[in-house]
Amino acid sequence: MNQHDLDVLDEIQRRVLWLATRIVDAANHDRDTGDGVKVGGHQASSASLVTAMTALWFAHLDAEDRVAVKPHASPVFHAIQYLLGRLDRSYLSRLRDRGGLQSYPSRTKDPDEVDFSTGSVGLGAAAPLFAAATRRYVDAHFGARPRSRFVALIGDAELDEGNIWEAVADPATTGLGSVMWLVDFNRQSLDRVVPGIRIDQWRGQFEAAGWHVVEVKYGRRLAEAYARPGGDVLRTWIDRMPNEQYQSLFGLAGADLRKQFLDGAPDEVAAFVASVPDDELGPLVTDLGGHDLAAMLDAYAQCDAVTDRPSVVFAYTVKGWGLPIAGNPRNHSALLTRPQVDALRAAHGLTAETEWDRLDPATPAGIRAGERREALSRAPRERALGVTVPETTRVRTNKPISTQEVFGRVLVELARDPQVGRYLVTTAPDVATSTNLAGFINKTGVFAPTAQRSWSEDRMLRWTESPSGQHIELGISEMNLFLLLGQLGLAWDLSGQPLLPVGTVYDPFVLRGLDAFLYGTYSGSRFVVAGTPSGITLAPEGGAHQSTITASVGLELPGVTFCEPAYAASLDWLLCDALGQIAQGAAPAATAAPAEDGAYYFRLSTRPLDQAPFEAARARLGDAVLRRQVVAGAYRLVDAHQAYPDLVDAPVVQLAASGAVLPEVLAAAAELAEEGVAAHVVDVTSLERLYRAWQRTLRQGVRTATVPSVPGALRSAFADRVPVVTVHDAASHAMAWLGSAVGAPAVPLGVDEFGQSGSVRDLYELHDLLPGSIVNAALAALALR
Repeated sequence: MNQHDLDVLDEIQRRVLWLATRIVDAANHDRDTGDGVKVGGHQASSASLVTAMTALWFAHLDAEDRVAVKPHASPVFHAIQYLLGRLDRSYLSRLRDRGGLQSYPSRTKDPDEVDFSTGSVGLGAAAPLFAAATRRYVDAHFGARPRSRFVALIGDAELDEGNIWEAVADPATTGLGSVMWLVDFNRQSLDRVVPGIRIDQWRGQFEAAGWHVVEVKYGRRLAEAYARPGGDVLRTWIDRMPNEQYQSLFGLAGADLRKQFLDGAPDEVAAFVASVPDDELGPLVTDLGGHDLAAMLDAYAQCDAVTDRPSVVFAYTVKGWGLPIAGNPRNHSALLTRPQVDALRAAHGLTAETEWDRLDPATPAGIRAGERREALSRAPRERALGVTVPETTRVRTNKPISTQEVFGRVLVELARDPQVGRYLVTTAPDVATSTNLAGFINKTGVFAPTAQRSWSEDRMLRWTESPSGQHIELGISEMNLFLLLGQLGLAWDLSGQPLLPVGTVYDPFVLRGLDAFLYGTYSGSRFVVAGTPSGITLAPEGGAHQSTITASVGLELPGVTFCEPAYAASLDWLLCDALGQIAQGAAPAATAAPAEDGAYYFRLSTRPLDQAPFEAARARLGDAVLRRQVVAGAYRLVDAHQAYPDLVDAPVVQLAASGAVLPEVLAAAAELAEEGVAAHVVDVTSLERLYRAWQRTLRQGVRTATVPSVPGALRSAFADRVPVVTVHDAASHAMAWLGSAVGAPAVPLGVDEFGQSGSVRDLYELHDLLPGSIVNAALAALALR
């Protein structure tokens, strides 16, 4: 790139710096929030990436490239989108405002086009890595897409996050030459200047994982100084200087800066810089490569040239570059004062009337912005898959069977469907066989970029690895599981190919990946995850492996539909429905989204259940009615008035339960009948769907000042307003709200303490889940009327 082009980019980056700074300033000083709460923002953290991001968007990226932006650099991103004509001017004064620009880049909530949501540090960095792994899978199965580079802009402090290194080390992410991470190496974290120089450690970790490492440490002025005779002593001193000492230079000038810079330096360094005037020494010794446009573009080109492995660029930068708070150890959340903003505006040749203007389209900078707008424009992506998932695979069994086993069978049957099968892709963190994915893997194989020779034969598991495989095996990392699922569920946008992603994990360890689970759903990703086995029903494994709060997670996590079926046919219907919803495509964020638009979480068990009670309900209600109720969230498994006609005038109670505890609940209902109490048994297949329907009617009543109606799913399952006992192999509060929804007294039974090793019966007794306890709870509920 010639000097003229660099000068044009420099003009653009100066405008980007101003706009990013002013966006934060306007949010804090121009807008009256009325609540006295600080708006905040990160002017210094934005400034450090201005050069790197200007070089990317105005000289390097193509339309198909995808970028995750460091959370605190969101003002820079929005400033760039505005200069490219992709963001309306009205949003620039609405950072962190309702309906305005989000604090951190958001795929679903920002008005401009964001590739990856960022905010929880470490996740936005890893997401492009798994998006590239997804693209590799898509290219192998559906033909090569136009080339994309997957870029992550991350802060150096983000490298303290453990999930970063889990992602880097996973075999599923090796060899991804389309990935480039750019580390904003400003040597400052939120609270302090990072002590010591960690670059050697990080370089070694990346290289050990097979990454290509590039350092952009020095700018043009320093490079020229090093090239002069004796310049090597200056370089050695700056390389050896402690971070704390180097950062202190940014608050100094003139003779004071020279004194601080030479403190502890060899005499040769003082002699070398003796001829440099005081007013030039500071700009020379603080000239870092992360703010040299030519150096950054050269680093990007080096990464493009390495196509067999991911690349990481360490760009040495100044936190607060170009601002009066540059390098200040406490500048992370600092805001420029009004006088400082006024001075900065004047220094950039702007006035109060012109400060929000775009680049003049008749100038070289404006022409470059127009060219880049055209170069980066993208065609709309198709969200829908264009195939119809059957309502059922008609899975049947004549013997007791667990939902975990049924889950595996349904996937195998769907894999045989000529329309649906090719779009299914499964993944697991080294638990594929123990979560019943073996049948699917035997049929479809394991995905590998190149065919791998099998050195042993296993009659139970034919682990054939090739580019045609449809299972992606991960190392033992639940964070990686949810990060990969999240990107597979966004393949329609980031890779131009909708998929049907399904993941499995031991239910207790859903919590290990919860941050990434939330990240995927916040990003609008759609996938299915099965947590299995679950609960204290996993009795011999002990308390540490018994999940109790995961049902609450499924119920409360936005963008997730939680299902906990007990019987084979209900799981079949629910899983087919979930995949069918995903195949239909997600609604754009700017439109009225459907009531259900997100991921699906199935909580399953290894406890075999007798299917006869469900078949009796099927005979009573018929498939059409029963399926509708199962999918809606609940159905009456046992109608006491029909099952016990002699109890027509008896007291009535409702026993509501999910999943593995249904046998105990049915036994309790039989015991209650013997004691003259009619007990309906309600199988709650989706606690979350029931709750959402109830809340929807309540909020409608609140907003319209009318009496709330009872939603159909609750009305059909809980036809009588009579006392309720809820029974759950999970925390008791997850179902406790059903009493309020039904308008009757409720006694919730569940698991509210850590379990221990033992038999299922032992642990059910310990937590009051045996029939006798359920009977006593029903009598107590009746007494509360």
